[in-house]
Amino acid sequence: MGDKINVTLAVRELQGKKVARLRKEGLVPGVVYGHGFDPVLVQAEYGVLEKVVREAGKHTAVHLTVDAKKRIALIKDIDRDPVKARIRHVSFHAVKANEIVTAEVPIRLIGEGESEAEKAGLVVLQAIENVIVRAKPADLPEALEISVESLKTDEDKLLLGDITLPEGVAYADVEQDLELVVANVYEPAALEAANEAAAGDAEEDLSQVETEHGADTPQDNQAEETRPGGKGQDEPKQSNVDANK
Repeated sequence: MGDKINVTLAVRELQGKKVARLRKEGLVPGVVYGHGFDPVLVQAEYGVLEKVVREAGKHTAVHLTVDAKKRIALIKDIDRDPVKARIRHVSFHAVKANEIVTAEVPIRLIGEGESEAEKAGLVVLQAIENVIVRAKPADLPEALEISVESLKTDEDKLLLGDITLPEGVAYADVEQDLELVVANVYEPAALEAANEAAAGDAEEDLSQVETEHGADTPQDNQAEETRPGGKGQDEPKQSNVDANK
């Protein structure tokens, strides 16, 4: 929620491997798709889309203008260069303003450093970072917040059920486990011991993998453009996507 995120996208003509030319020119290719219309190939300056991705993530509605048409969309997929982490492609899923949608939103701890536990030298660690909720696009929260100020001892914890959901927002899973631990409190010494044990296990596992399988093998190169959409979403047919690459 908060200020609207607006962006104007240009219709894109280059497809497939030719989009490499766009990236060299500082442009990012993308696609806008949704129910009731054919996918629209789009592009925008890197700095513009990077800002939108940073502010919206995959949980905040973006107000698009494409070829003089306005749409509300959620970012469905962000393809990044595996080495440089630069954005290579963005897929937008257009939705209706009164449509209930699902999105993964971050969980944000607030009041860090103010709890009795932390003042006593204990450590508060977040156990889960995100949760999937359902709401109308305009009601999707930037984050679900929960205060740590009630934590006092290493026996205390914060649960998902301790979060107060904003009006109009519900968990996507109607049987969501509200006993799911969001944050735990640890003694520093116990935490250090656990980390050392975990590091030892990881080294042992890695050694076993190398012994059984040998050296790493190169991964297959990713396609020039990422297929938009995902399971359970209105997405273009695969034949259409292949034709648009």
